[in-house]
Amino acid sequence: MLEKTKLLSVGTPILAMFSILLIGVASASAQTETVLYSFAGSPDGAVPQSSLISDGSGNFYGTTVYGGTRDLGTVFQLSPDGYGGWNETVLHSFSGKDGAYPESSPLVFDNAGNLYGTTYYGGLSSCAYGCGVVYELSPEGKRWKQTVLYRFAGGTDGSGPVGNLITDAAGNLYGTLSQAGGVFRLTPSGNGWSEQLIYAANVPKGGLVMDATGDLLGVTDSTVFELSPNGNGGWTSSVIHTFVGGPKDGSDPQGSLVFDRRGRLYGTTYAGGERNFGTAYMLRPDKGKNKGTWTWRIIHSFHGYPDDGSGPSAGLATNGNFWGTTVNGGENNDGTVFEITVTSDFITTFYSEYILWNFNGTDGAYPAYSPILDSAGNLYGTTPGGGSSGVGVVFELTPNP
Repeated sequence: MLEKTKLLSVGTPILAMFSILLIGVASASAQTETVLYSFAGSPDGAVPQSSLISDGSGNFYGTTVYGGTRDLGTVFQLSPDGYGGWNETVLHSFSGKDGAYPESSPLVFDNAGNLYGTTYYGGLSSCAYGCGVVYELSPEGKRWKQTVLYRFAGGTDGSGPVGNLITDAAGNLYGTLSQAGGVFRLTPSGNGWSEQLIYAANVPKGGLVMDATGDLLGVTDSTVFELSPNGNGGWTSSVIHTFVGGPKDGSDPQGSLVFDRRGRLYGTTYAGGERNFGTAYMLRPDKGKNKGTWTWRIIHSFHGYPDDGSGPSAGLATNGNFWGTTVNGGENNDGTVFEITVTSDFITTFYSEYILWNFNGTDGAYPAYSPILDSAGNLYGTTPGGGSSGVGVVFELTPNP
């Protein structure tokens, strides 16, 4: 049962199961891209629009927004076939009542090997296509059993969950709702779960991140916000940055935030920056008399087609340096994978951006989520477009010697 295990955030299993090393020299070198799997639609899935996770044994797991037996989306596994290829297995096809269209919904593992995720629609019919669900997938021999933990009903409990789930030490689940927007908490209650909307936000984008003190941070369509437990069972909210657009700021923040080792916060905006093609940004917590405030800095402005990417919609992943994707831009305007390296002279921190790959449609198109790294420096990710059927791929990027 979940209350006896500990859920890990979307990035944690990868960092825990892989010993990751990424150095600046590799960033500027050429990469080789391999399509590990091209989706066909039905029954194997279509339009993978979230990141992958790994079980540490070489298998990857993800979701597709469409495809499956009823074209309502899937949870899939990709495994090496032992001959240099890969086999795709649909672990679950959504049917509507148990969820539908897992849009921008990365999976997470607990330490017992169960998977957890959300679907944007499905569940109760009080919304036009269902209000969305939180679900669990548990391995049972060679099969996986799906259990709906909570069905959103719209109204006071919200609808349309997106982004990754996270947990606290008590086993509570936290996530975001894009319709009747806000941050929700699911609490184990007997044999079921109870839901509470702990923050009414204007269109949250992406998931949440939790800091070492238990504060939750995320983005809306125009702000970066922080939620702090008030000690009485409630939460105190604060806005730590408001986006104003233009060449010196971003607009339309996307994806989840990520901390570096020094407590600085990083994210992306879909637009804004020097040419209005989006930004990667940093927020540094202030100290001394300004403690409790944050200093804002753009670390890269994207330049669009053909020089650079445009429209980063995935947030960033990090292990010292940062990597991510852009939906458009690059040499073919089909999106890119990029890396931002970090150097310092002990006074100033410098950020340099490199394009690792330009998609061309055949090898994938319009990547919407950040890739993940293995111990050899190979990147793995998904694109919702491109491939042999035009409905998305799983790809690998390998640094050339």
